[in-house]
Amino acid sequence: MLKNLKNKIESQNSIIGIIGLGYVGLPLISAFFNKGFQVIGFDVDSKKVETLNAGKSYIKHISNEEVDKWRISGKFEATTDSARLAEADVLLICVPTPLNDTRDPDLTYVEKTTESIARTLRKGQLIILESTTYPTTTRDVMLPILETSGLKVGEDFFLAYSPEREDPGNPDFTAAGIPKVVGGYDPQSLELAVALYSQSIVKVIPVSSCEVAEACKILENTYRAVNIALVNELKMLFDRMGIDIWEVIDAAKTKPFGFQAFYPGPGLGGHCIPIDPFYLTWLARKQGLTTRFIELAGEVNSRMPDYVITRLAEFLNEQGKPIKNSKILLLGVAYKKDVDDPRESPSFFLMEELLKRGAELSYNDPHVPHLPKMRHHDLPEMSSCELTEKLLSEQDCVLIATDHSAYDCNFITSHSKFILDTRNFTKLATMTTGIIRKA
Repeated sequence: MLKNLKNKIESQNSIIGIIGLGYVGLPLISAFFNKGFQVIGFDVDSKKVETLNAGKSYIKHISNEEVDKWRISGKFEATTDSARLAEADVLLICVPTPLNDTRDPDLTYVEKTTESIARTLRKGQLIILESTTYPTTTRDVMLPILETSGLKVGEDFFLAYSPEREDPGNPDFTAAGIPKVVGGYDPQSLELAVALYSQSIVKVIPVSSCEVAEACKILENTYRAVNIALVNELKMLFDRMGIDIWEVIDAAKTKPFGFQAFYPGPGLGGHCIPIDPFYLTWLARKQGLTTRFIELAGEVNSRMPDYVITRLAEFLNEQGKPIKNSKILLLGVAYKKDVDDPRESPSFFLMEELLKRGAELSYNDPHVPHLPKMRHHDLPEMSSCELTEKLLSEQDCVLIATDHSAYDCNFITSHSKFILDTRNFTKLATMTTGIIRKA
């Protein structure tokens, strides 16, 4: 069984099934398709499936031309039919793993996907979870569900975990160009998973277990969350002292060792950094421990939108205006620059609070033309306004929340009366007419 599947993988004759056609799934399709594999994409969202089968993309860094190439080749198809899971030799699970209302891990998508796989599981398949989760998920949550098929792991089918590593908006790193950590349930599963990723990924790092691979991803994102919290806290302190945190960081990063630059902002965004550390705090509670360091970082980062609103109120007060009835233009609703991903974006917290306080709010984002429905935010339907001289000049404040490269810094600073900059974007300006503050 193992030898047959390994031969199919190494000869690129295996069929790769990718479940979850979002910001992780589509780059994986690209990585395996470009190495000659036949790929089937699975998603419960029929609109995504129809779009891909029409040769169109809905993610900025995967082009229409690339998706159309998949379609024309005949080596890719997207489907909502879970019965077709049996056709794939390898199934990669890339579904969401959000937090529930009590900030505990919500594995509903992983569990339902695994149940669908179990109903069609056949001998000789390799199942790999890529969704970010807490250590023991693959072994304790997925495996019992898969074994309801009556098949035995390590003999009839194989199971592994390999955390997704994506950096949307960064042209220097694609899915194929980022080293891949892989942990197998058993040696046979690890051998197959390493063989698979070695076909399409620049470097594969095998580790001793699924749990090590799961913990690796949590460590990566907790490391970032804690360090961002540190600079966010220092930002609030240095603001009060009249010290520019951005200049401090620029000075500190000249040290060639012992320091890595992290930057403050209006809050954490994206699907990983605001969420993943809480998997670890939940797991620690189950072990009878507390993770005070991580929880403190979460508190600091989660209060940054409130800090921005406070700074905005102070800024407007200097002009003799309250937030209520002030015209405020928010620039950028994506969670980071040059992406079209709004998940967990701090801009939504800012917009909610501004509307609650009676601001006359508008927004612009070249990558997010319409405000999407977000399950944790109740915002009205809004569309991105055209960024004109007239629009900028009419605002009581332009609030820079995301520093997209598409924004012309001099155009914005030349035509805005008041700017509150949360990203140090205006440091690029050589022409300014209004008042600029940082938050």
